Amino acid sequence: MSATLETDEHKALRAAVAQLGRRYGREYLTKAVAEGRHPGELWAEAAKLGYLGVNLPEEYGGGGGGITELAIVLEELGAAGCPLLMMVVSPAICGTVIARFGTEEQKRTWLPGIADGSRTMAFGITEPDAGSNSHRITTTARRDGTDWVLSGRKVFISGVDIADATLVVARTETVSDKEGRTGRLKPCLFVVPRDAEGFQRHGIDMELQAPEKQFELVLDDVRLPADALVGDEDAGLLQLFAGLNPERIMTAAFAIGMGRYALARAVGYAKDRTVWQAPIGAHQAIAHPLAQSHIELELARLMTQKAAHLYDTGDDIGAGEAANMAKYAAAEACVKAVDQAVHTLGGNGLTREYGLASLITASRVARIAPVSREMILNFVSHQTLGLPKSY
Repeated sequence: MSATLETDEHKALRAAVAQLGRRYGREYLTKAVAEGRHPGELWAEAAKLGYLGVNLPEEYGGGGGGITELAIVLEELGAAGCPLLMMVVSPAICGTVIARFGTEEQKRTWLPGIADGSRTMAFGITEPDAGSNSHRITTTARRDGTDWVLSGRKVFISGVDIADATLVVARTETVSDKEGRTGRLKPCLFVVPRDAEGFQRHGIDMELQAPEKQFELVLDDVRLPADALVGDEDAGLLQLFAGLNPERIMTAAFAIGMGRYALARAVGYAKDRTVWQAPIGAHQAIAHPLAQSHIELELARLMTQKAAHLYDTGDDIGAGEAANMAKYAAAEACVKAVDQAVHTLGGNGLTREYGLASLITASRVARIAPVSREMILNFVSHQTLGLPKSY
């Protein structure tokens, strides 16, 4: 089976999730934003139907699938106007990392709850001074007897207010330079409970209209037991990118779903809106940009399917390249689709009634997070094309 072709099971999954999404839709998500709450009803129903844990092992309550299936779920919810951002974080990043590298006790503790939606985990990697450069992480983890003690800051961490714990990326302390960095990244992953002493969160006031809130985290000598460490202390980048590659793939799915939603609204409007005795969609100046957006979204989906297939079949190196390309392509296609949709509706595209204007801000997220498009271009130019590094 080609990586770019979906099975009958995948098509059935798309159809089922799309049906769920239509029952909630954009209005439901908009209301959740207005009320300042998490879309709990949709989250719970998606969990009950097995969609949240579709990528997790069956022996821990999951569906036994992979990122391929989870990306389908997120894309279809997005295409219905009600994507669940925490799917990127809890089952895709944290669930995958624990399933691959966690101890048996960690798997039993977290995976069933992540799969059935009763437990949620946030992911803390971004730092104020590091930006997209994860090699400059300064959050440290030092041993104190059998315990670990974490100190540092994180920023733009999603959903910490509803998460039972945060999977925090820190570096183990070794011989450091005068700036407090080791010169090479040796990341480790720690499960930090939300009520851990010294673990503080502060909300970030965002223009972005989303039910998932963003936080700055402060870890002030947070003491954790030895079993808070997920995986091998010396595994380094392997374990980190086991979570970051799914994050990129899921971000691509998120963007494709958003782009599809915007495009569908624009196409519907272009068919119905009549000026000079003809629907505006009959004019090439309207029709061609919409057709172009459709093509670009479909191409981005193909790369996303490829990346998910490579990841699910264990090709971490190939998946890293493809996941970055998928995220880049999907973000660009999403931004263009949203922009063209708003433009197609003209003044109506800026009204609350049609609900497209808020997507102008939302669509930019995929260009910025979890890694900027410029850093992806750095990755491709250096890793794929073999050009010298500029940094």
